[in-house]
Amino acid sequence: MAVKYETELYPPLKAFFEQQGYSVKSEVRHCDLLGYRDGEPEPLIVEIKKTFTLELLLQGADRQRTGGRVYLAVERNRTKKGAHNQRFGDIALLCGRLGLGLIAVTLYKTKDPFVEVLCEAGSVGSKKPGTRSKRLRAEFEARSGDHNVGGSSKRKIVTAYRENALKVARQLWMFGEASPVMLKEAAGVGKAAALLRDNHYGWFERVSRGRYKLTEAGIAALDEYASVVAAWPER
Repeated sequence: MAVKYETELYPPLKAFFEQQGYSVKSEVRHCDLLGYRDGEPEPLIVEIKKTFTLELLLQGADRQRTGGRVYLAVERNRTKKGAHNQRFGDIALLCGRLGLGLIAVTLYKTKDPFVEVLCEAGSVGSKKPGTRSKRLRAEFEARSGDHNVGGSSKRKIVTAYRENALKVARQLWMFGEASPVMLKEAAGVGKAAALLRDNHYGWFERVSRGRYKLTEAGIAALDEYASVVAAWPER
């Protein structure tokens, strides 16, 4: 069953690694899938494509700079169209020499997907985490949940920054008007003042000195990201 979008491969990959004890989130600092497991400081990274390409290989090599275990995941298309889709043995050999893992995902119409690891990713051992690794972990921890789908393109990503902006917007909608200090305490966002000042998304409007209100774009954002907002506990 040929997939139309890379995002169709994300759910079975997420489930596969969660069964192995990983906490998984998608689209974290350009990584399609990012996971961490208790007791293992290095990240698990999976880059997803419908078929194996040079672009995917280069992405994997770049992600190795984080010091994590990196896998490349593609669909195993049972229709056997295209020779490139059938040379998994050769591709696995290449990935193994480069220290990259390779995963094939087979989707069925009436059965659960089958995830097969054709080549294990190389271990980074006890290497200390560098700047890229630390930034990955910080963004992963700052997100309240997995609000994206790995392999997405041309979609707005729910980053930690966007979540914080939404938290401020929710409280501002409840207050009508409020000061940065009020919003900092009510929303639990330490950088509320900077979010209001920078107004990166156009959601906030200064009505007087130290007072802000929500714009029409901000109200629309709360509706657009209603599923994200609904997942947060009431403060």
